[in-house]
Amino acid sequence: MSSAPSRSNSGPVAHALDAAASSLIVAIRELAAANPVVLIDGRSGAGKTSLAKTLVARWPLAGRVQLVALDSIYPGWDGLDAGVALAREQVLAPHARGLVGVWQRWDWEVGAPAEAHAVDPSLPLVVEGSGVLTAETRRLGDVRVWLESPARSRRDRALARDGDSYRPHWDRWARQEVAHVDRDGPARLATHVFDVP
Repeated sequence: MSSAPSRSNSGPVAHALDAAASSLIVAIRELAAANPVVLIDGRSGAGKTSLAKTLVARWPLAGRVQLVALDSIYPGWDGLDAGVALAREQVLAPHARGLVGVWQRWDWEVGAPAEAHAVDPSLPLVVEGSGVLTAETRRLGDVRVWLESPARSRRDRALARDGDSYRPHWDRWARQEVAHVDRDGPARLATHVFDVP
């Protein structure tokens, strides 16, 4: 999987994500917190990575903000739930307790964990990825986002981004996303729901 923004992210999609980022900036300012946590969920190709990168680029508070993409944590094509558990245990829970979190990047080419990364609890944090909004993570996110987007648009964007490396795994990954949506109801856990064309 790739954390690269979609090449087809222009026109109505770019407008929707820009408007979403503007709404989130207002919400972050209203929190009046030094180290808020933003969780961005949605199915593959919905625009999570692009929204997260836009939000980080336009971050409304002074200082640095940390961005963790679950695409870097999921342990393989069957690892949606496992990746979310790792993010909760190694990134979100330590951040909430004021402790340094440490997560390992998953190397998709070799199919094994790679280098470790630290998360500073004193800094704001944006975590984006399919599955991140659950009952367990809800209390760990100050601003919680669900992106809704039509299946055809999502698939076109995701395959334009990742091409043949993702195509054979689309249905396999989609089944895990459906299970997450059915089980966790992420749109109901969100503080903000945005439609992306």
